[in-house]
Amino acid sequence: MKGKVYLIDVTNRDGVQTSRILLPKLSKTMLNIYLDEMGVYQSEVGFPTLKHEVNYINANLELAKLGVIKRIHLEGWCRAIPEDVRLAFKNCPELKHINISMSTSEIMIQGKFQGRKTFKDIVKSLVEAVKTAKELGAETIGINAEDASRTELDRLIEFIIAGKEVGADRFRYCDTLGADDPITIYERIKAIALATKFTIEMHCHNDLGMAEAVSLAGAQGAIESGVDSYINTTVNGYGERCGNCDLVSTILALKFSHGFSEKTPLDEHVDLKRAWKIARYASYAFNIPIPINQPGVGANAFAHESGIHADGALKNRRNYELYDPEDVGRGEPELLETGRIITTGEYGGIKGFRHVYDKLGIHFHDDSEARKILELVQYANLHTQKPLTDDELRLTATYPEVVRNILTVNL
Repeated sequence: MKGKVYLIDVTNRDGVQTSRILLPKLSKTMLNIYLDEMGVYQSEVGFPTLKHEVNYINANLELAKLGVIKRIHLEGWCRAIPEDVRLAFKNCPELKHINISMSTSEIMIQGKFQGRKTFKDIVKSLVEAVKTAKELGAETIGINAEDASRTELDRLIEFIIAGKEVGADRFRYCDTLGADDPITIYERIKAIALATKFTIEMHCHNDLGMAEAVSLAGAQGAIESGVDSYINTTVNGYGERCGNCDLVSTILALKFSHGFSEKTPLDEHVDLKRAWKIARYASYAFNIPIPINQPGVGANAFAHESGIHADGALKNRRNYELYDPEDVGRGEPELLETGRIITTGEYGGIKGFRHVYDKLGIHFHDDSEARKILELVQYANLHTQKPLTDDELRLTATYPEVVRNILTVNL
């Protein structure tokens, strides 16, 4: 049976490492909910070894138990050393999915460890970390080779087999510097998959503007070799330096590219119609505008001005459009109301607060009941530094104790 491509979104781990930005924990939570609604297989929620992430991660695991987050795997990330793995599961005992990472290229081993470690030490640490994660209850374990694109194939194969033999589930090929090209990565992934018969994740950066292309080419190589493939994405392509592989662009390519739509079948759970909602929310939460030419969700994605193009599009949209605005869910209501509005936030009062919630269909018995939620909404507004969206307001009123945990940190 032909393999499939599954999506693992890393916005809440790698995307938030975008320099000069911050993403509130409530916003990270909403992204997990929206990714779940979109049918994405897994979300890399963050760092369970960091104190300021622990309450948020545990609260999201609680939302999964409550059925708010329904299907998506919530996965943590840490270094592939036993101490980090133990700390991750100590901080987040309900964690079931984890990716563990170590540098594998000689340039990074020498540059980072300054002679203190060799590649053999890296493999030994990986093996012990996988064993530790299994002992602590991990249901799935991904093993990450940082800078895989500058690592010799025989080293990568040794790394994979060592992890596979002790219970790892997937190998993440990290094109950490975005240096690979589609043809080279296709050939390398195909060789690795044939040698190991192991599921492969593509994790590609956009330093040369090819993150989607190399991710898809690598996935094709894996599938042609008889194994499933996973592509790591971020919403709107956010991430370090020039960003990561964009979620919506990747789905569009898998669905509408003449070659990829036939060669690399996409997980049937993915719902492209959720694209517009999640892209706009991420833009709002990160406070980064969506580029005008962003595939699918940019302002000009369906705009035509040239006379020949406009004439052709008016006669038959397929003359100049591969897909329709409805395919990506465009036309959804705005995130925030426009016109004359009453808002609630850090300095909001009880009357305005109840008016806002009445419009959402959420009614409080009296001011006393409402005030408990108002205080939480005020704090959440201070936390996000922007007006709460309707979905954030609904989550806060429906699961106040969980939201309270999301907004706190234990030091």
